[in-house]
Amino acid sequence: MSSTPEQDSPEAAVAALDGTENDNLAIIARQAIVDASRAVYGYELFDRSTASNSHTAASDAALLFNALSYAGTEALVGKKTVFINCTHESLAGGHLELIHPDKVVLEVPPLADSATVEDIEARVATLDALRTRGFRLAFDQNVLKRSYVSWLPLAGFIKLDMQAFKPELAGPLVKFAGIHSQATLVAEKVETAEQYQLMADLGVKLFQGYWFAKPALVKATTIRPSQATIIQLINLVRKQASTAEIEELLKKDPTLSFNLLRFINSSGFGLSCEVTSFRHAVMILGLKKLFRWAALLMTTSRAGGAPPAVGQTAVVRGRLMELLAAELLPPEECDNAFVVGVFSLLDTMLSVPLEKALASVALPEPVTDALLHGTGVFAPFLELTRACESGDEVAFAKAAEALHLSNRQVNWAHLQALTWAESLGDE
Repeated sequence: MSSTPEQDSPEAAVAALDGTENDNLAIIARQAIVDASRAVYGYELFDRSTASNSHTAASDAALLFNALSYAGTEALVGKKTVFINCTHESLAGGHLELIHPDKVVLEVPPLADSATVEDIEARVATLDALRTRGFRLAFDQNVLKRSYVSWLPLAGFIKLDMQAFKPELAGPLVKFAGIHSQATLVAEKVETAEQYQLMADLGVKLFQGYWFAKPALVKATTIRPSQATIIQLINLVRKQASTAEIEELLKKDPTLSFNLLRFINSSGFGLSCEVTSFRHAVMILGLKKLFRWAALLMTTSRAGGAPPAVGQTAVVRGRLMELLAAELLPPEECDNAFVVGVFSLLDTMLSVPLEKALASVALPEPVTDALLHGTGVFAPFLELTRACESGDEVAFAKAAEALHLSNRQVNWAHLQALTWAESLGDE
């Protein structure tokens, strides 16, 4: 789908979502779908409007499609596959004409329990037409029931809800799906390492749920050299060490120093001349920005460490925390809000308990209060940021209300954070 830069902007996305002139806004939530290595395969998008909104299911889906058409999918999901929650009413709507089908999977719900086989078969023509136009279709495990046999050949994906069946039924369900369809299986609502392992052993390739953001193994472990150097850098900055001390540390780690020079010479800085010395880089950045950069680098360190999905989630959290804090707190607090967000998954990234991970880094007390105790000025911002990742409407509404932030403010910040996090991979 071709689009102008204006259409690709977060502003356009928010405008597309704005149902009225007041604050009656549809809120998009985004959940990662990852492969066995926890790399992001795609994202599921769904409308998470609060209960106070009076949209119908069909109009909510239309708003979501319109957001994608105006914002461009790259603003929300980068170059990944996007899974969109649909209603049967929305599948028949004209707004689907606005969406390029190449990277789009339409998640089709089952019909009501009272539906007859004839009702189910009556939907085949609409679903088949969508597939012919290039959309891939995803169904939940209900499509494996005998009454849905006419839908099964249309499935590009079958999502198996780990909360909907007993573990002992996983094997028969996966086997049946493999025999009777060509669909890719997705285990969703995977909340534990045991659930992941069960489905992975059965040959399932894609997974959705907060299992990936939890430490797979909490153990005593040595921090990798690059991480240790980053932590040393953070501690030097927090102690307001001299430029010479910081430069000496950077010289000891070629990877770290390369990343710093690449960062400061990126287009985002807009410098007129290239920075080639560490001393010059440190002087231009200043201690506050150097601290922020080191915190960000900790979350995006890849080799042998945290999976990409975890780092990406942490980066989005950091940027969203910063933007939300900018609405209510003094400017000097925004960098700390950023650090709270990116370090909220530090236990997963280092495979140690969070308290132990934070003990190795000198952090301001309000940051550790939020991370370890859920208290202090940053705690409600972290709670709202976590709510933005989930489909829990009640938790989201409660967290936003606690900060007196409107749907518009949160949605705007979330879209900006998602776009910013995706742009980091392009540098």
